[in-house]
Amino acid sequence: MADHRVTPAQAVNLSGLFFERVARTPEAIAYRQYDPGCQDWIDTTWGDMAYEVGRIQAAMRRDGLEAGDRIAMMLKNAREWVLFDQAALGLGLVTVPLYTDDRPQNVAKIIKETGARLLVVDGRRQWRGLEAVSDGFETLKHIITLAPVDVEDGAKDKHLESFADWTFGARGEPVRLEADGQTLASIVYTSGTAGRAKGVMLTHSNMLENAFACSKVASITGDDLFLSFLPLSHTLERTGGYYLPMICGSTVAFARSAQQLGEDLGIIKPTLLISVPRVYERVYDRIGSALKKKGAFAQALFERTVSVGTARFERAQGRDGSAIKAAFWPLFDRLVAAKLRERLGGRLRYAICGGAPLSPELATVFTGIGVPVLQGYGLTEASPVVSVNRPDDNRPETIGTVLEGVEVRLGEHDELLVKSAGVMQGYWKNEEATAAAIDANGWLHTGDQAAIDEDGHIRITGRIKDIIVMANGEKVPPAAMESAIGLDPLIDQVLVLGEGQHQLAALVVVEPEAFAGLMREFDMDPEDPETLVDRFVERLVLKRVNARLEDFPGYAQIRRVKILTQPWTIEDGLMTPTQKLKRPLIEKEHAEDIAELFAGR
Repeated sequence: MADHRVTPAQAVNLSGLFFERVARTPEAIAYRQYDPGCQDWIDTTWGDMAYEVGRIQAAMRRDGLEAGDRIAMMLKNAREWVLFDQAALGLGLVTVPLYTDDRPQNVAKIIKETGARLLVVDGRRQWRGLEAVSDGFETLKHIITLAPVDVEDGAKDKHLESFADWTFGARGEPVRLEADGQTLASIVYTSGTAGRAKGVMLTHSNMLENAFACSKVASITGDDLFLSFLPLSHTLERTGGYYLPMICGSTVAFARSAQQLGEDLGIIKPTLLISVPRVYERVYDRIGSALKKKGAFAQALFERTVSVGTARFERAQGRDGSAIKAAFWPLFDRLVAAKLRERLGGRLRYAICGGAPLSPELATVFTGIGVPVLQGYGLTEASPVVSVNRPDDNRPETIGTVLEGVEVRLGEHDELLVKSAGVMQGYWKNEEATAAAIDANGWLHTGDQAAIDEDGHIRITGRIKDIIVMANGEKVPPAAMESAIGLDPLIDQVLVLGEGQHQLAALVVVEPEAFAGLMREFDMDPEDPETLVDRFVERLVLKRVNARLEDFPGYAQIRRVKILTQPWTIEDGLMTPTQKLKRPLIEKEHAEDIAELFAGR
């Protein structure tokens, strides 16, 4: 049977990948997205995509854009993201993805640093947010908005033009890039949990080779349907949720929003999902809340289902699992597991999890109910996937084994080092940072501490810069502790603290409904600010926090907590688009609270 995938040799570059896919399956459905105008989901074929790419390329050439010029894209996940990306790549332009919720000052900084000639935004809301920093857009020839331009906005900035006006009269056959894969394709700014964001330079081959290696992890075909909701500006979604489906000929549906994800899962019924742990945590919390309302019997039935499902999973993996227990799976699947899987659409063949560590408890729950979670690991500088679990070799407590063509080894302090065709060219206009990240022998230094098992499975054990060193010299991994604490339905977000201190403390953002329910049990007002600083309430929350840390050493226990009700968000700059907390910025924001935690009372 012929291989249905487009190989790197056939594609040569990312533009060639698109052309090969169009040539092979022009009438197949490429993308599905919701149209608010007709209030329905609309399909677009590969042939339709090629026509639109040709129009955009004609407009780009009319604007005088030349190979090597940079274009910035501040777009939500939609077929338009793909259209502009492919139009640019076909002309040898370099795309600079921007997060739709990024701060205007950061956007202006990136545009200035890259010298972008074109900026594409979704609509008026984004432009109004950027208006205050538009004086820094000297290099831009045009700012294109997908929505119509308001007369007032157009008068304020002569560079602003609607997509309809910009492409008016533009016609032409789509152009394929005639260059090798070593050509620069994109400058991707790391969202960064600490320090200044850096522009990662990725070539066509970097992302193409990485996506093709991912296609060998599991069988993915034209019958598969991806649901895309992680930002395409993030390389995990771009490589795994855009280039990978294109290689395999799969359809991609774009979720309407993160808030509507649950509803979209039921409508789209995807077969593949790329997600971050936070999504699974929220699903788990909803399951826990529903079970609590149903009572002890429902909770016991759920726990038994997970236990039976885990035994079945372990046996399927060729490991020790109780045959007797596994035999009861059809019953528990019908009673419980199948109904829970329906919340994720009911058709998931694979659920890929990356971007942050997935707690072992969560992994056990989801594999136990029959959701095949494949945890992996990567970073933007590696395009991004380094390792992932395989369907037939899945150890959820690990980040799997390396992709084909990827080498890893442990360096000083057990730092994970990576070498592959996906490793970046370097950081844009930052030779010092490039030299610090890639050593003389070509090894990329990830900054993550790891252990490599005899069978090749990798476990991340900590972050070199994120390890908390207490005053007594004990070292604790805050990310692992935060992941464990976050499994309590009462806890929405948590940040463990204690660098240089004699004890650990934490900032805890409580889940509003769960906190209100707990306070009602003690006849206390959850809305009263005094409740949040009440010593009795702190002890209640502290007890819940430490109950999740039983598997950690005795010194890794939280002694004080500061209860907060306002979550840290992407919009306020305290969380990355992949739901990682920006520790230094949060610590700065709550400097007084932290000082009080360690000052005692």
